[in-house]
Amino acid sequence: MGLLEGRFEDGLVVTSLEYAINWARESSLWPLTFGLACCAIEMMATGASRYDIDRFGAGAFRATPRQADLMIVAGTVNMKMAERVRRLYEQMPDPKFVIAMGACTCGGGPYYKYGYNVVKGVDLVVPVDVYVPGCPPRPEALLEGLMRVQDKIRHMKQYHKGQPQTVPVPQRTGRPQLPPELAEPAQAVAFLKKNKEHATPVK
Repeated sequence: MGLLEGRFEDGLVVTSLEYAINWARESSLWPLTFGLACCAIEMMATGASRYDIDRFGAGAFRATPRQADLMIVAGTVNMKMAERVRRLYEQMPDPKFVIAMGACTCGGGPYYKYGYNVVKGVDLVVPVDVYVPGCPPRPEALLEGLMRVQDKIRHMKQYHKGQPQTVPVPQRTGRPQLPPELAEPAQAVAFLKKNKEHATPVK
């Protein structure tokens, strides 16, 4: 249903409450002031005058998670940082959305194989709505990801995000899920020893 559908005369527009609420939400996303590594520089550039994320209604970066509804995870998520990311996510009010920005955030990036301290994707810690790949992604890519989040909000039903309600949602504890070669201490030691042998320069 379009916004102007049911227009009878000047100054009178009929629409659904659900459409109006979704329109207000998508037009006033408040991102969390939150950056982890080099991708945060591109996120700052997106909010600057050249790209101006404020024209999408998302320029009010909030300094507290209790006032934000969009988390842009920009940068490498380390094991020690994963619990803090989860804590910030849980403090945000519903409905809340997450953009994974950059290759490191999406799947570990260049640290996937040898970065023992890097989470292999932030979706192991918090549920992600939109992935923005790149190393680092340009501001145009982040704006595209923002528009995809707005598309999701536009099609929300009954004022909440989770549709349909019957889909099981995995429970996340805040601790990242380790890959199989690092899950057990003995396997982790053997894996790290093997990596160290591979890294030894050949004479």
